[in-house]
Amino acid sequence: MAPVVMRLVASAYAMAEKAGVIVRRVLQSGELGIVEKTGANDLQTLADRLVQQSICASLSKSFPKITIIGEEDLPEEAVKEDLIESGQSEDILQKSCPAEYSALKEEELVVWVDPLDGTKEYTEGLLDHVTVLIGIAYGGKAIAGVINQPFFNYQLGAESADMGRTLWGMPGLGAFGFELQEVPDGRRIVTTTRSHSNKLVTDTVDAMEPHDVIRVGGAGNKIIQLVEGKASAYVFASLGTKKWDTCAPEAILHAVGGKLTDMHGSALCYDANVKHMNSAGVLATLRNHQYYASRVPQSVLQALKP
Repeated sequence: MAPVVMRLVASAYAMAEKAGVIVRRVLQSGELGIVEKTGANDLQTLADRLVQQSICASLSKSFPKITIIGEEDLPEEAVKEDLIESGQSEDILQKSCPAEYSALKEEELVVWVDPLDGTKEYTEGLLDHVTVLIGIAYGGKAIAGVINQPFFNYQLGAESADMGRTLWGMPGLGAFGFELQEVPDGRRIVTTTRSHSNKLVTDTVDAMEPHDVIRVGGAGNKIIQLVEGKASAYVFASLGTKKWDTCAPEAILHAVGGKLTDMHGSALCYDANVKHMNSAGVLATLRNHQYYASRVPQSVLQALKP
C-alpha cells in the first residue's frame, strides 16, 4: 500500500477536481449566495461553503486522524453524500514517495484548505484568477500542494472539455500538471495584489525596480504566474494572506526550486497551532530570491513584524 502522504495527495487531487466541478456549477446556476465576512473585499459565496464542506468532510472520512484547517468558519452540519469524494488519483499513487516522508503518520499531518482563493474575483467574473488550494504540512513545513484552476481555458467557452486543470507538487518529487517556464533573463516582472494595495505594498514593489507589474487576484494564481514564466516575483508587503493561501502554492514552488518566505526572508510555519495570518507579508520567487529580499525597504521591514 502506498505511504499515507501519497494516499493523502492522491485523495486531495480527486477532491480538488470535484471542487472545480462544484465551483463551475455554482457559477452556472447564477445564484452565488454572496455574504460579506468583514467587508466588501472579504466575501464568501455558496461555492466557498460547498467546496469547504466537500473537501473537509471527504478528508475526515478517509483520514480521520489528520488535522484540517479550512478558511471558512462554517456551522457543524451534516454534509450531503454527493459532496463526499472518495476517489484517488492512480497516477499519484504510482509515484514513489520521497524517502523522508514515507513513514509519516496521519496524525503528524496538517492540511490547510482554501476552498476558493480569489472569491472577490469570482464574483466579478475574473475567472482565471480563481483557484482551490489544498496544502499538506509536516513539522511546520509545506510538503505537498494541490491547486485546482476551475476556469482554466474558460475563454474557449462553457462547453469546452478542456476547462479546468489541477496542478500538484511535492518537494523531492517534482511538480505536475503544468509546464515550468521562466521569465526571460534579466526581466523583473512583479505580480502583486489587485484589491488590497497600500503604501507598504507600492513602496516595496517600486523598490524591486520592476520592468513590469501584474496586479491579479488570488495567492494561488500568483504562484502559477511564477511557475509559468509570467512573473519573476510575487511581492505582498502587507497583512492579508493566511496560511491556507500559501501552503499549497509554497509546496509546488519549492518542488521546482523556487522559494516563498515572509518579507524578512524567514520561512512560514504551518503547524496546527500557528496564527493564521501571514503578518510579515509574502515574498515568492522562482529564482534570485536573495535579490528581491535585499530590496525590501527598511521601513517596510519595521512595519511588518512576524
